[in-house]
Amino acid sequence: MEKPDLSYLNSLSGGDKSFENKILEVIREEFPGELNEYTENVKNQKLKLAAENVHKLKHKISILGLKKTYALAVKHEDLLKASNTSLVEDFGAALDILTDYINKI
Repeated sequence: MEKPDLSYLNSLSGGDKSFENKILEVIREEFPGELNEYTENVKNQKLKLAAENVHKLKHKISILGLKKTYALAVKHEDLLKASNTSLVEDFGAALDILTDYINKI
């Protein structure tokens, strides 16, 4: 499984550490709630809402440089819209890695 890195964020910020810190703070604040909402929607078979949650999470995934996980999220979002949960486990594993990383930064 790939690991998050801040290279994309660094390129966006042009080296502005204040900007980077603000973006990371937003991620730290929003991610837990979005993750919880996604998990609850999957658990309760509200798959269209879960797809919307994945859509929101994709932006954070992208900012943290997770190209393969982003591609997984795109596919997972599309499958959820079609009521297909085949990637729930894989996406959950990716979210676990992301959660650990966010808790450490």
